This record gives sequence, structure tokens and C-alpha cells, in this order.
Amino acid sequence: MDDMMKERICTCALNRIFGYEPRYALELMRTLGSATSVFGLGEKETGQLLGPGSKYHGKINSRALDEAEKELEGLRGKGLGFIGIGEPGYPEALKECEDPPVGLYCRSASPPGQLFGDRPAIAIVGTRDISPYGREMCPRIVSAIARSLSLPVIVSGMAFGVDISAHLSALECGLSTIGVLPCGIDMVYPARHAAAAARIASSPGSGLVTDYPPGTMPQAFTFLRRNRIIAGLCSATILVESKAKGGGLITCRLAHGYGREVFALPGRIDDLRSAGCNALIQEKIAEAISSLDGLPRQLGLSRCGMRSGDASEEWLRRRYEGRPDKEKLLMTVSLIRKNRGITLDRLCERTGADYGEVSAAALTLQADGIIDIDLLQRCTINTKNL
Repeated sequence: MDDMMKERICTCALNRIFGYEPRYALELMRTLGSATSVFGLGEKETGQLLGPGSKYHGKINSRALDEAEKELEGLRGKGLGFIGIGEPGYPEALKECEDPPVGLYCRSASPPGQLFGDRPAIAIVGTRDISPYGREMCPRIVSAIARSLSLPVIVSGMAFGVDISAHLSALECGLSTIGVLPCGIDMVYPARHAAAAARIASSPGSGLVTDYPPGTMPQAFTFLRRNRIIAGLCSATILVESKAKGGGLITCRLAHGYGREVFALPGRIDDLRSAGCNALIQEKIAEAISSLDGLPRQLGLSRCGMRSGDASEEWLRRRYEGRPDKEKLLMTVSLIRKNRGITLDRLCERTGADYGEVSAAALTLQADGIIDIDLLQRCTINTKNL
């Protein structure tokens, strides 16, 4: 067994032992230099480090290592993973927080280095009791973010309402998304989102994460702890809707405490589901979102609007990644770009495809805001989005 695997097993064991109080595990690792060194101590030395009366006396032992090794083997068998805080690929943004998880369990088609790679991450959170206004604005906010050249990852908590809207909107806009679970990595909460979770986990650059070991059931405090990971992973957090009290509000306050930027969608003063947003703006914790066109700039992302050459091509490829008609959509955009005002009939001639196929591709691109089609069926690139 190589040193990296030993360290991972030891880190996993410490995460299992100190899971709800990671500061103890982190302090031991900082003091001794590694998780492996913690398990290299004798019982007496470990007891001295833990201090008298610690409830963790006797838990740092070989049995804990055996259980951690079995757990990691079980994860591999299910296509799941674990990454410790000392490993390459662990998210740097989380390390900057005062209370980072000792390790993260992952369910993703991408390795941790790609899942938590060098790209901006934006959290979008809010109430489960989403209003029609929030249901409309959440996808529009994600779409505005997707127009930046940076292509950030959207992070949320997989809950009903704003969370799941943010995740699914991200996928529809060609962005990656990370769902942070309030339970073990071997389950999904709420269960109704199992299909969405599977879609996220199978999308390149996207995935599900948690610091809870397999088998951990969701409880009130696991949601609160989950929120700190959402806030810690991201450079900015957006609150779409929230009542005067709620998990999204807690996430925003955590983000503010971490020194991260917070933004809120303002609402009517008599709307209960905007009370939290308006309060954060009034307290100057959050900056109000006043323009979708200017939102990427507010978030510190690269400029939005016109894309040219390779950047435009790469953005489109990522947007339609995984779709069986991806190449057809890309070819349609390319033809319209080179032949401004080309009609659907002319597109059929140029592609050799029948009208139904061409029309379906064009309507998809129009619905996504990539092209415009006028009454005479002439197609042009929407320069606001591409």
C-alpha cells in the first residue's frame, strides 16, 4: 500500500471519528503533520493530545483504520470516492475556511481535480417554497451567469424549490453543477430528486458531495452543517428567495463570515418569500441584483456578451455536452453565423437533412437564446448571448 492510500485511509478514519467536530481532527493533523502520524502515536500520547476527559479517548486505533479501509473499498465498488484535505484536488476554497471538512465523499463521473478544479464556483440558494417569480428568475439568473466566458460551476443543496431549479438550469445552460448533500453519499435527499442526482453525477464536471459517511441519515443539524460546505466552496453566494428564517439565509451569513461575496434578488416588501433577501440587502451583507446583464460583472466573472472564435465554439460544446444532437446543433450555429439571415429551407439544402430535423435544431437554439428566427424563417445569431 502506497503512502497516499495510507494517508487517505487515515484521513477517512479521522473523518468518521470526529465527523461532527472536524476541528479536533484538523488540529491533530496540523500538530503532527499528517493523518498517518496521528495513528502512529501510542494510546498514552494520543490521550495527552486529546486532553483529559475527551469523549474521543480510545477511538483512534487500528479498528478505526480497518473500518475506514473497508468503507473506501465499498465506495470504490459503488463508483463513489473520497478525498482528504491533504490530497491534491481537495477544493482550495474550502481550505481557506476556518472549519473545513476533513474529507469529502464524492459521486461524480469526473475525478476530484476536475470536479473542484481551477474554475469559479457560484452558490445559488433559497427557499423550498419558491414563488412563481422565483421560479422564473432562478433560471434567468443561471442563464445570465452562463453568458460569461468563465463558465463557473453552480453549487446548491439539492433541496426542493430554488436549489433544484439552480441545478437543472445549470445543466440546461451547459454549466457544471455540484449538489451538496445533507446525508451520506450513498443516498439522495429528498428521494424525489434521485433522477436529477443521477443526471448531475453522470454529467462531466458535475457531481454530488458530502462530508457525511455512507449511511448517515438527514437530520436537522446535518442541513446546517451542509450549508457551510456550500458557502465555503464558492467565491459568491446568490439568494434568490428566502423567508425571514431559512437555510438559504444561513448559507449567506456563513458565506459573509468566510469573507465571500453575497448577492440577493430584491423583492416586494410585503412578500414573505423576499423578506430574507431584503433583510440581507438592508443589513449590507448582500448586494442587490439589479440587472441580469450586469450580473456576471458583479460576480467578478469575465465579461459577458460577444464571444468569438474558439471561446464561442468551446462554450457551445460545453453547453450541449451529452446531447445526441450536439454536432447537429453546432453545425446549425456555424452555418447561421456564416450566412446571416439564412432560411430554414436553405439550411435543409446546406445540411442535407429533412425539414423536421432542421426545424427541431433551430427551435432548440432559439429557445436557448442562441439564435433568432423571424416571421420569414430567417435565422440570425443572437449577439447578446453569443
